[in-house]
Amino acid sequence: MRKLNEEKRTAILSCLVEGNSINATTRICSVSKLTVLRLLADVGSLCRDWHDLTVRNLTCRRLQCDEIWSFVGCKQRSWQEGKQGDVDCWTWIALDADTKLVVSYLVGLRDSGYAVEFIRDVASRIESRVQLTTDGLRLYMAYIWGHHTYLLLHFQR
Repeated sequence: MRKLNEEKRTAILSCLVEGNSINATTRICSVSKLTVLRLLADVGSLCRDWHDLTVRNLTCRRLQCDEIWSFVGCKQRSWQEGKQGDVDCWTWIALDADTKLVVSYLVGLRDSGYAVEFIRDVASRIESRVQLTTDGLRLYMAYIWGHHTYLLLHFQR
């Protein structure tokens, strides 16, 4: 198997970072789509591991948490009507309001299990009390008030 040299990897990642599609990147860099997808998966894994290792022991004062909706394959309504594909997907995100650092993120469903997993991860990354601002989603409150984390709540209405 041939390995990409550093120059080619850099060119592919630069194209993707600039907003080019995977297909456009394959044409610009003269590589296969599978090559781009494999490199993207490898870099994504490395970034996830780096984030998990380094974004710890934070002294944030204010966190903003929210969920972003998307879908994979097709929308849930289409899936329920018999079309093939996956369903709704939510990206949970905690952002330091002052530095704009992504403290934690989680991709999954919008239910209590994912809410608990997300808030536990957020709590494990911060050292001090914080002001947590959300859209008022009750899934956050169930875990935070039920367990003694270092989070103070401030719900934005």
